[in-house]
Amino acid sequence: MRKTWKTKYGSRRVRHDPPTVEEAIIAASGMTDDVQAQIDIAASLMEVSPDEVRAAMAKAATRRQPVRTTTFAGRPDAPRAVVVERKINRRFSTGTFAR
Repeated sequence: MRKTWKTKYGSRRVRHDPPTVEEAIIAASGMTDDVQAQIDIAASLMEVSPDEVRAAMAKAATRRQPVRTTTFAGRPDAPRAVVVERKINRRFSTGTFAR
């Protein structure tokens, strides 16, 4: 589709903002653990050469601490429980009801 097209309300445009280097690196690291594959994915997302992404990854690796995604609350020796709740479907059918 073109970036600008006509509608009955006037012309419309699509805004195209490629991701920043940091956003592309984070997205690529979420997809794979292989560093070379991360560089290729980030380069394709940003539409730049892999050399530019490689340099940005080297800079980001020196200043960024790994993000901890798992946290446990409470005492370490306390038993952990998993609670699974089932949501009941409360939709009513449109059919006739017997009385």
